[in-house]
Amino acid sequence: MNRSSSKFMQAIIACVMGGVIVSPTVWAQGNLMIYPKMGQNPQQQQQDQYNCHGWSVQQSGYDPSNPPAQSSGPSFGSASRETLRGGARGAAAGAAIGAIAGDAGKGAAIGAVGGAMKRGFLERDSQRQAASAPPPGLDNYNRAMKSCLEALGYSVN
Repeated sequence: MNRSSSKFMQAIIACVMGGVIVSPTVWAQGNLMIYPKMGQNPQQQQQDQYNCHGWSVQQSGYDPSNPPAQSSGPSFGSASRETLRGGARGAAAGAAIGAIAGDAGKGAAIGAVGGAMKRGFLERDSQRQAASAPPPGLDNYNRAMKSCLEALGYSVN
């Protein structure tokens, strides 16, 4: 084996061992996998992606390279209000049940704790779900990007 092929083999082994395998014809942008169908070279593909990105931003009003600032979510005060609201409802229900059983105060206390916990858990779950949702506009951007690239001869998944 000559010296240049030895260096080439070392580079391939380093890439495979490092978990890096680069294909010059397949590019991923966000969640889109882009494959050239008409033999476009990497430079042409990069230029087409740049042009389609500009068009997609214009069409969708969303720019993934400059996303809008994420709000920090509901403030602590809103979660506290929901917890208090749940506690009040639970206390009312607990007082009614406790009155039937003979101790309205004890029933109200138990109901308040249970209602507050339930409402607090529901609020926490809704905040987590909102935080994990994709940013608004991303789906429209991806659809525009896919349409543009497909029109230029790429397969987009």
